[in-house]
Amino acid sequence: MTSHTRGDVMRINARLDEHSEKNLEFIKQVTGENVTQIIKDLLEERAQQLRQQNKPGSKLKALLESDFVGCAEGPEDLSANYKDYLYQGLKEKHGLD
Repeated sequence: MTSHTRGDVMRINARLDEHSEKNLEFIKQVTGENVTQIIKDLLEERAQQLRQQNKPGSKLKALLESDFVGCAEGPEDLSANYKDYLYQGLKEKHGLD
């Protein structure tokens, strides 16, 4: 991809693979927008996503909202005593004393 800036306008020359070209044509047909507007909209959308992801605390918030935290069962002290629990489990599994 190459770009040229003239004043406050950037001109972009990009090569698209067949899949991307089909996606672009599909978007043009459905929206009736020209390529310039489609690219501007997609750039705005992607920039907004990245801004949201990079906000302080956003990754922790996403993790807490994902239902992943607290989805498992086990002893409350597992993170501190995992070696003891692992050793005990291996002893029981393999009949060791």
